[in-house]
Amino acid sequence: MLENFEFYLFLVLLITMLIMLAKKIQVAYPVLLVLAGLLISFIPGVPPIKIEPELIFIIFLPPLLYEAAWSTSWKELWRWRRIIFSFAFVVVFFTALSVAIFANYFIPGFSLALGFLLGGIVSPPDAVSAGAILKFVKVPKRLASILEGESLLNDASSLIIFRFAMIAAATGQFVWHEAAGSFVWMCVGGVGIGLLIAYIFLKMHKILPTDSNTDILLTFIAPFSMYLAAEQLHASGILAVVSGGLFLSYRSHDFLSSASRIRTVTVWESLCFLLNGIVFMLIGLDLPEIVSGLGDTDIYTAIGYGVAVTAVLIIVRIFAGYAAVVTTLIMRNFITVADAQSPGWKTPMIIGWTGMRGVVSLAAALSIPLTLDDGTPFPQRNLILFITFLVILLTLLVQGLTLPFLLKKFPPIDRDFVRSEKEIDYDIQNSLAQVAVDKIRKDYAHKIESFPALKDQLEKYEKQLSSSEIIINFTEYRNIYIDILETQRIWLINKNREELLLDEEIIRKHLRLLDLQEERLNMKS
Repeated sequence: MLENFEFYLFLVLLITMLIMLAKKIQVAYPVLLVLAGLLISFIPGVPPIKIEPELIFIIFLPPLLYEAAWSTSWKELWRWRRIIFSFAFVVVFFTALSVAIFANYFIPGFSLALGFLLGGIVSPPDAVSAGAILKFVKVPKRLASILEGESLLNDASSLIIFRFAMIAAATGQFVWHEAAGSFVWMCVGGVGIGLLIAYIFLKMHKILPTDSNTDILLTFIAPFSMYLAAEQLHASGILAVVSGGLFLSYRSHDFLSSASRIRTVTVWESLCFLLNGIVFMLIGLDLPEIVSGLGDTDIYTAIGYGVAVTAVLIIVRIFAGYAAVVTTLIMRNFITVADAQSPGWKTPMIIGWTGMRGVVSLAAALSIPLTLDDGTPFPQRNLILFITFLVILLTLLVQGLTLPFLLKKFPPIDRDFVRSEKEIDYDIQNSLAQVAVDKIRKDYAHKIESFPALKDQLEKYEKQLSSSEIIINFTEYRNIYIDILETQRIWLINKNREELLLDEEIIRKHLRLLDLQEERLNMKS
């Protein structure tokens, strides 16, 4: 590995540049990274790249899912729980079944078990792809919440199907009652183990004398502990990481200080930024390895199978989107649903068009053993791997590139937020200022004159309440404020250079405070 260190360093730099380019041209970065990986793989002399499934499942998947769970709103997840769980479990199973039937009828040599194996691999939309796409397109909050919640859970359900199909394909036997028991344990056990370990880590954060650095280290250890513990007990490691991550995210203000929360978010965003870039680049770079494995299979025929399976996936998902709407409209007469109104025809179409596949599917395909227990080659392994790669490529390129156009052409109506984000933000700021004024005047009125700083703070809050600043003028005010902050920043840097005996840590502290003020402004814009 060390002999190719320069190449790997070049890849990291290239990933960074491509993600910046993707932001500039408003394209989801997984698309550019996969294409770049494809192009690099054809350059003579490039070291061969092989994705190890264990690397994805153990090194990449736990932290990526953990970070996604931390950034997911539990409130929104619970509000849309019915449609999220139906897409994450029922739709995934129905998709795998559809692929299994198609493969069994139209691809020579595919038994129903092998079809289910392929279906379990390609059925889950990718959490990373969905998150990356949603950052570049404007969708209603409810739609984003449904897609993010679904992507957290569908990897677990698809890998459960994959495991059972693998057993059936390898042994030719499938015991339904044993499979049902295993399925229940994988789900319930995965969630239970994740919550138990999360609770242990919560207590560690509370009891141990931690600081920001040790808090961050504990958050790194937590997802791997959850995943490995669940897998060792034959439960779902993915569900363990997701449930544990959601629990700790919901309780984060109970055991993390404000400094730890700020630094933890920053570090995790940077880490997942790199991990996401690497996994999509690896997908493209792995093409020669996948194509070479086809052997005697005609590549054009294999491409045809891949295109057909991709079409099945897209059609089934769009159908599921409309079926979910119909089901909701019927069930609203019997139970309380999140929204009894019909979302129209646009929202189901967009949900159906956001089913990009990703690295979990490829890692699952690569984890298929080369041979059966008796030493014979695993049937159709190379073709399954090639079809999986083509599905990932086509869904990323076709759906990923056309989704912004689709949203612009058929914008869904946001029924949840009739006011703009800036208006809501402005109201909340005023309410917070009123809370502060009431608190000071109620509990600390006798100390206002004794503490000039407290009096200044009270006047600041009262000025905010009486301010006549109009929201639409915020951008100009923001630019002036940032210019002032930059002037202060330059003064601090020059003072640090001029006074040799001045402790630089003090200067850095004040520079961080200026950065936090600027970041606060950016969050409002």
